[in-house]
Amino acid sequence: MYTESVSSRNSVASQILAATQSGKPNIKISLNDDLQGTYGAYVKSYTTLDRLDGEVSVTVPQDTRFDNVEITFEGFAKTYVERLTPAATVSARTEAFQIFLKLNQPIDEPTLPQPRVLEAGRTYKFPFTFVVPEQLLPRACVHSCESNQVHDAHLRLPPSLGDPNLASSGNCLLDDLAPAMSKISYAVKVRITRNRNSDSKQITVGDKSKKVRIIPSTEEQPPLNIYEGDEQYVLRMEKDIKKGIFKGKLGRLTMSASQPKSLLLPPPQAAVCATTTMATVNLRFDPSELSSQPPRLGTLSSKMKVATYFSSKPMKDFPTKSSAISDYNRGLYVDSVPLSSRCIESAQWEKHEPNRSAGKAFYTAKVLVPITLPKNKSFTPTFHSCLVARIYQLDLTLSVQASGVMTDPTLQLKLPLQILAARNLSATPIISASEQEAIAAREAEHYFEPRSIAPPSPEYVEIADVREEQASIGQVQSSTAPSAPPPGYSFFTGASNGVPVRIPSPLGVSPVCG
Repeated sequence: MYTESVSSRNSVASQILAATQSGKPNIKISLNDDLQGTYGAYVKSYTTLDRLDGEVSVTVPQDTRFDNVEITFEGFAKTYVERLTPAATVSARTEAFQIFLKLNQPIDEPTLPQPRVLEAGRTYKFPFTFVVPEQLLPRACVHSCESNQVHDAHLRLPPSLGDPNLASSGNCLLDDLAPAMSKISYAVKVRITRNRNSDSKQITVGDKSKKVRIIPSTEEQPPLNIYEGDEQYVLRMEKDIKKGIFKGKLGRLTMSASQPKSLLLPPPQAAVCATTTMATVNLRFDPSELSSQPPRLGTLSSKMKVATYFSSKPMKDFPTKSSAISDYNRGLYVDSVPLSSRCIESAQWEKHEPNRSAGKAFYTAKVLVPITLPKNKSFTPTFHSCLVARIYQLDLTLSVQASGVMTDPTLQLKLPLQILAARNLSATPIISASEQEAIAAREAEHYFEPRSIAPPSPEYVEIADVREEQASIGQVQSSTAPSAPPPGYSFFTGASNGVPVRIPSPLGVSPVCG
């Protein structure tokens, strides 16, 4: 009896849903690149200044009145943060949603039917063209920031992140190492609306969206200033190496490195090639005794830590681990990707004899560590936005072969690492004829602007009083003769303390030129 009632209600609900959707327009969004069929069912990736050319086709099963057709290209971010609460039944989940990009496609009036009625069985087509912008408008980030650097970073276009159906290499879907708590998406959207006769309220007749993957090009940022005792990064580490359990100290080993050169991702649709860079590890061994030799090196392993920060409120600063812990509106998800592990026992040590800077002899060695991104993961460039941020960290671990000890000593460095995305060299900004004329007019106007080459104002000129030290008597006396005045200035009777006074000259004429 219960089963029959449930099935009957489900059939009624399906009939109602079918009835409500029967009169809705059939909207299809197609990109010109989809017609090539090169990328199969996977979403194509675009980068900065790439064009999104396509067409929207609309077909209705019955005559449908409308007032407006809106085609937009939008970028939006969605996050949520969950915190533990004493009561297990109480949810401490906060969410945030931001539309940081919205481009509108103008539609020519002649392409719209008059009167505004879509005829049944007829297909209406509307072409569109969007260009991936180089940066966002200032209104995309209106909250307060601790510095201009943070605000500038928030105005850069963030990459697509967190959608498992978008991250791909063109052949298979890949993991972009993002949590479910953060998502950045881009889509071409179509919305057909009608104004209600009773109150002129705009209601949606039909809508449709098509996702696209955006990996914007990025520029390399200056290396980070890492101070000793930094909570996140370690550029230098020292450790005492022992001869054995009860045999005293062999010496002190120092491992150091600087931030490596950034990894550069190729632009979309470019030839697949390895993304590599190089890290240089400097080793120094200070022996406790003159007869002590450097220890035998073991393995040097590298791995990358991928940190994704997300927040339910706009972030005012660059996020850190401590801020993610102390701020209940923030979250942090870290994943590790192993890169390589190799034996460096054959590394060559170079002995340095004692000198003025070093009173004892010491040894140095240099090890080059190649860093290559694996192809089974999808990496995005380093970025910081209002709600989501992605940073990378390179961990280098060195093991030392020490005799007579239970475990080999290890040293570990934690280096900041940037991942960049290359620009599509064939893409050029699209500038209309009116914009070109406005730029040319502005440049011409700037060329004919009058320029003043007169000397600077007196408040910007400082006359130094030259003093000579008399070594014989150990006193300082002021020079009796003032220095020559600068061009355009002259001394005259009555000037206080010998201060030169500027002689007026015709506007735009330099006294030096006569």
